[in-house]
Amino acid sequence: MDIYQHFRKEEQPFIDQVLSWKEQVELTFQPKLTDFLDPREQQIVEMLINTSQEELKIYKHGGGHGAERKRMVIAPFYEEVTEDSCQLTLLEAGYQDKFITIEHRDVMGSFMSLGVHRKKLGDIFAGDGTIQIILAEEIAAYVIANLTSIKKANVIFEERDLSSMQIKKEQWIETDKTVSSLRLDAVLKEIYKLSRKDAAAYIQKLQVKVNYRVVDDNKFHLQEGDLISLRGKGRSKLMAIKGVSKKDKWKISVATLK
Repeated sequence: MDIYQHFRKEEQPFIDQVLSWKEQVELTFQPKLTDFLDPREQQIVEMLINTSQEELKIYKHGGGHGAERKRMVIAPFYEEVTEDSCQLTLLEAGYQDKFITIEHRDVMGSFMSLGVHRKKLGDIFAGDGTIQIILAEEIAAYVIANLTSIKKANVIFEERDLSSMQIKKEQWIETDKTVSSLRLDAVLKEIYKLSRKDAAAYIQKLQVKVNYRVVDDNKFHLQEGDLISLRGKGRSKLMAIKGVSKKDKWKISVATLK
């Protein structure tokens, strides 16, 4: 059976990576700790690592309840795996929010300017005079020493216990819609109340992501469970595809982040 038939073509390199991790653990009997994975990547790992046979087990942790990006451990079934196995560090710094506004993207930009790979960084919280970042334990000392300013604010990061991580609660609102097709431009049009021309323009300007990856093809075919992000207009999920109406339109259920 061709395992790739269950996934999109662009996901094949990651599938190969996961299968390589699986083989490595089976041959060496040593746990494999991944970098931070987005929710779709976590889902792929869970689909490919068959824990029902009890030969391997997987564990994931992102620093707190509701964390989106997580590190995963693939281990032999008898191996003891705990939160500490994920090797996470929480760094926190304060700033004067009366004089400057710091957002998620500002923290991300400053972090990336250090030359550190994005996959070493987990979730970020910025607001109310506090910045918190979850990152891989192995780069914590480097970040503390070098990430000393964000925007125009001087910051001093210190390690904190993971239990103090602030996670923003997300509220999703689900609605039913009909679309002419499951093409990305058609679904964007309905979710964000755009013209078809404007939806296509956003896609061509590389301002649309599906499952955390930029998509530049108007005809990209969406599937149930896809997470869509439109720059400046928020995120949405294709929750369910409910079939075709009498007028040959697709009936779908979508959730938008309030």
